[in-house]
Amino acid sequence: MMKNIILIFLSIYLFGCKNSNELLINYTNPQIEYAGRIDTTQNKGADLYWSGSSIKINFEGESIFATLKDDTGDNYYNIIIDNDSIHIIRPNTIQTTYLLAKGLTKGNHSVEIFKRTEWDRGKSTFFNFKIKGNAKVLPRSTTTKRKIEFYGNSISAGYAVEDFSGMDSPDSIYTNNYLSYTALTARYYNAEFRCICRSGIGIMISWPGNTLNTMPEIYDRLIPTDSLSKWDFSNFSPDIVVVNLFQNDAWLVNLPNNPAFKTRFGSVKPNDEFIINSYKTFILELRKHYPIANIICILGNMSITKKGSKWMGYVSKAVSELNDDKIYVHFIPYKGTNGHPSIKEQEELSKSLIKFIDENIK
Repeated sequence: MMKNIILIFLSIYLFGCKNSNELLINYTNPQIEYAGRIDTTQNKGADLYWSGSSIKINFEGESIFATLKDDTGDNYYNIIIDNDSIHIIRPNTIQTTYLLAKGLTKGNHSVEIFKRTEWDRGKSTFFNFKIKGNAKVLPRSTTTKRKIEFYGNSISAGYAVEDFSGMDSPDSIYTNNYLSYTALTARYYNAEFRCICRSGIGIMISWPGNTLNTMPEIYDRLIPTDSLSKWDFSNFSPDIVVVNLFQNDAWLVNLPNNPAFKTRFGSVKPNDEFIINSYKTFILELRKHYPIANIICILGNMSITKKGSKWMGYVSKAVSELNDDKIYVHFIPYKGTNGHPSIKEQEELSKSLIKFIDENIK
């Protein structure tokens, strides 16, 4: 783990009477700023599933707490105080109140709870904040932000980005969406973002695991594991949509003995036309929901952009046939190393995407 990241093990159960120096802020408070596909329709709390989902509040006070409960105890969250200090919490499967920060100076502060991990680790439920010491809730930010939405796989999720051994450990502690190119790009533009991603997912085919769903089958869900739970696309209208998919397809179409291959294709490998049409169909689905957004179809920076890869040609042809001047293609060079992108390689991904946006999209 990074030395400047401290795992907060201290969980505090709060007892006693309320007083003028304490404030309990329920999850329904309008000054709480939610980002991501978060289900706040439940009576008990706000349910978080997707990578990069976050909860933020501005406040005055000496200390702040949050009450959470996790399905599995395998999710991790960055705690960001005043856009700077980062700690980690791992919510318990028992509803627990956690100390997020203490000893804060007099004046305005902010705290953000940011989901590092993927939805395959189960959901977390947020119930409330509690502020102590001259406590006051401040208005949420009113600054108009750019909005960016990402559709991707493990690269977008930040899978194993903090596994410095290079072994791509599946332990969820090493996954950190906050250090992925998606979140890095969003912070560069001070943009609100959504990250609809899942390690192993593709457009035509996904790796076997706890799901065989492809991105076209889950992209429109609020709850990623529930086919009946549909996201209301009018809730978030991005200025830019970034699609970084096909890396898993590129591997799996060459594995005829894989169970996913047999499920999707039988015994016949998909031809070029099928691959191109599959990509076009998904991009057209996104265009249907976002008629005026700029859509950037990127590939990289794993083996899919290696010299000699056909997949860059597939994407280029698909976009060309769409004949839409607000749909772009951008390929990020192969990183030249094994495994998933490291912190440095995620930063290189972000810089390449930012440069492309600055040069092509006003």
